[in-house]
Amino acid sequence: MDSSNHPAQVVLIVDDSPTNLELLCDLLDDVGYEVLVAQNGESAIEKVRYTKPDLILLDVLMPGIDGFETCRRLQNLPEAGDIPIIFMTALSDTANKVKGLNIGAVDYITKPFQQEEVLARIQLHLRMRTLHMSLQQEVQERTATEQALQQLTASLEQRIDERTADLRSALQELQQAHLDLLEREQKLHYQAFHDSLTSLPNRAWFMERLEQTIQRSIQDSNYVYAVLFVDIDRFKVVNDSLGHLVGDELLKQIASRLQTCLTDNIQLARFGGDEFIILLEDARDLDRARHLAETIQEELQLPFIVNGYKIYTGASIGITGSSMNYQQASDVLRDVDVAMYQAKVAGRGRYQILTYQMQQQVLSRLHLEHELRQAVESRDFCLHYQPIVALDTGELQGFEALIRWYHPQLGWVSPAELIAIAEETGLIGSLGEWVFYEACWQLRQWQKQFPNLPPLSMHINLSAIQLKQPGIVSRLLQLCQETGLDSQHIKLEITESSFLEAVNSSELLIHQLKKEGFHLCIDDFGTGYSSLSRLHEFPIDTLKIDRAFVNRLSGDSGIEIMRTIITLAHSLDMELVAEGIERTTQQEVLLSMACEFGQGYLFSPPVNSDTATQWFQNASPSIVFPVSVVR
Repeated sequence: MDSSNHPAQVVLIVDDSPTNLELLCDLLDDVGYEVLVAQNGESAIEKVRYTKPDLILLDVLMPGIDGFETCRRLQNLPEAGDIPIIFMTALSDTANKVKGLNIGAVDYITKPFQQEEVLARIQLHLRMRTLHMSLQQEVQERTATEQALQQLTASLEQRIDERTADLRSALQELQQAHLDLLEREQKLHYQAFHDSLTSLPNRAWFMERLEQTIQRSIQDSNYVYAVLFVDIDRFKVVNDSLGHLVGDELLKQIASRLQTCLTDNIQLARFGGDEFIILLEDARDLDRARHLAETIQEELQLPFIVNGYKIYTGASIGITGSSMNYQQASDVLRDVDVAMYQAKVAGRGRYQILTYQMQQQVLSRLHLEHELRQAVESRDFCLHYQPIVALDTGELQGFEALIRWYHPQLGWVSPAELIAIAEETGLIGSLGEWVFYEACWQLRQWQKQFPNLPPLSMHINLSAIQLKQPGIVSRLLQLCQETGLDSQHIKLEITESSFLEAVNSSELLIHQLKKEGFHLCIDDFGTGYSSLSRLHEFPIDTLKIDRAFVNRLSGDSGIEIMRTIITLAHSLDMELVAEGIERTTQQEVLLSMACEFGQGYLFSPPVNSDTATQWFQNASPSIVFPVSVVR
């Protein structure tokens, strides 16, 4: 705005928020307006009495008299009746906007402010005011000089008509802009709370509605609600085999069928993917939820026709409700997801109502996850070592390093549960590195302390998740360097299923590990549905036979299966370690089949490092466990 030839136009800002005042003052001052401020209605009225602004920006919600009353009083002031007033408000309902316009405001600006919108609306109404004042001035001049300037009447009337047309056009533009803005706000609101594929309410909408329902149940103990979490069975198979277009169309048809199952006070939303969620408001009891779940399952068991394909699916449904005394929506989602998962575990195509026992199991699991994170940070673990023994001589060949966690309240936590939680929470990476480092460090200490002992190997387990970590090979080599242990003394144990998964994703990784001197051992062989010929394509050194096969050695079929595994492994130049040997008869059968090594409680359970060190101190020159002799 050029202020060299014209005085700056004056804008009065009325707002009780210092932040808003500062923001608007800076904005208007930068473009050349003279700015006056008032923090309440009374102050604004006083300022207008003494200094007549060209335009007023008026906040609706203020202490004392609000914006509507302030506007009424200003309209009644002779000196302020023609000053354009623009309301500033966060109120979005149409009734309030119409009320403000009826009182006398010319426009409104919605909070939070958009600077371009603020300037555009101010400039528009100042131009309109200028036009209006110009017209008034011309009319006054014409009236004062009418007798002397009769010849100009026609011209002046024409000019008035032209200006009036301009004003009418500007007003029409403003009204259209106002309607367009309202339509845009409605569209944005719809998009924010609805799923674009199915047009159902989305997760954000449902969470807001659920929070309101929970608060109502807290205030009214007789108010009962229920939530159903619907997961479509076998949807991934359809999506992967027939493509995403078919999958999307199937979801739209499922959404349509679900809607046919609904009655009053039942809200359906799509949660994402193949998951839908239902809120039964004022459910009275869970029988209504059970009935709805049965209706949904019956409906979804009927075939869908999608792009010429006949598709059969179903649903696993979890149910929970207000009887669990929820305080926030996130807890409801946690529990209803647990119930749905239990329905899937039970065989899919069924529903499961959350029980108190299920909820306690989840809470206990979450608590255990939290404590595991703390334990990982403080390294509150220890390693036990189970010896691996030559079956013919009983001589110690090495150890398998096994992690142990002693919980102050729970005692020794199951290693299987510990590893499962670590993998689910992403802690397996740091936990696995700690195990690797500790095992390597311990073997190196034994090598230094007892240099006359024969070479021993340390078996260390790696999970499939660790194998997928970027730079895993270089990281393992770095840990070997830090502990001073040569990689040739390490046997990396990978379960059969994890190994095959790693092979399918990165064959190069397996060869890199072998190239760097690590020995590779397949753990729990026989549980991953692979074949020896498939494993032979890779540099495998050792095969560990799962304890399930060892336990079946008492029967003829078990002996024949074991003989087949051992014969094929030997033909592929692999060493064999039998796990879970607990009886001398098992050892004897394995030895008669030329199985080289074994581990199990027959020789020793896993022991701590102090016990193993005591073995070394008593050994001369090597540790030998009692063995049966097979002639």
